[in-house]
Amino acid sequence: MLDPLLEEKIRDQIRANKVLIYMKGTPEMPQCGFSYATVRVFDSLGFPYAAVNVLEDPEIRQGIKEFSNWPTIPQVYIDGEFVGGCDIIQEMHSRNELRPLLEAAFAGTAVQS
Repeated sequence: MLDPLLEEKIRDQIRANKVLIYMKGTPEMPQCGFSYATVRVFDSLGFPYAAVNVLEDPEIRQGIKEFSNWPTIPQVYIDGEFVGGCDIIQEMHSRNELRPLLEAAFAGTAVQS
């Protein structure tokens, strides 16, 4: 069972960012191929996103898997909703489904895209 304080920390992180990627490493220095592929998709779309390096916090690394009921990293949240991991993000991008989701999330805010 997920610790309530950890759950609240994760909820706060997700609420604080329109797009949040839980990943291994950082966007500038991904530490796995799946994290690398995921941030490259978001970089190509030009919308801002935040990232949490799960390698720096073992509690978050395990907790996010329990929180989302998704066993792998990276995990992407858009506008407070869990979207999926690398494969889902790449598939959505190839089907041109990701940009409209991002546009809806950022509607009414000034974004460079």
